[in-house]
Amino acid sequence: MARVDNKVTSITLETGQTITVGNVVNAAGTRAAEVCRLAGINLPIEARRRYTYIFSVDEPLSQDLPLTIDPTGVHMRSYGKKDYLVGCPPIGPDVAVNPDDFSYAEDVWNLKMLPVLKKRVPQFSIAKATHSWMGHYEFNTFDHNAIIGPHTEVSNMLFCVGFSGHGSQQAPACGLGVAELIMYGEFHTLDLSPLSYGRIARNEPLMERAVI
Repeated sequence: MARVDNKVTSITLETGQTITVGNVVNAAGTRAAEVCRLAGINLPIEARRRYTYIFSVDEPLSQDLPLTIDPTGVHMRSYGKKDYLVGCPPIGPDVAVNPDDFSYAEDVWNLKMLPVLKKRVPQFSIAKATHSWMGHYEFNTFDHNAIIGPHTEVSNMLFCVGFSGHGSQQAPACGLGVAELIMYGEFHTLDLSPLSYGRIARNEPLMERAVI
């Protein structure tokens, strides 16, 4: 990225093509900090490993299971009509990982998930995992909340990042908010200014503690 004073003026692709820009929207997820470094900006975003398993039981519950969160970070809910979803953070320290690393580093099913399932729901004592995946949170290490809107110094670098596991819930509203900033220069539908980058520059965290 090329900068002149407080604005990004162009982006040069690997092909050598240079694109002149009016605004840059950084919605790069776990690679958001990497994108920012191209413009000489620091951003407190890193990839954190999270595991998800789908499982079945011989006798499903008589009612849907709402999202249930154990203090260990293991969480479970219904998944379709007969199956269930369980997820959790790593067994050990929750540290940054390479965004390209999708390996299963530990046996979370047997060592972390199953003990909680058996303790919380007796019918889950003989749970059978059917499939699973490992993905990453785009984790905001500053306060675990999204960062929405322009950088305080590079005025045409807009952020829509750092959801720390809340992206599916918050992305529609945040995407609309960023679009309104580009179109009108301000929020119209929802005031998302509490999530601005300014809170990072001022060292005023808006702490989200419900991160699983």
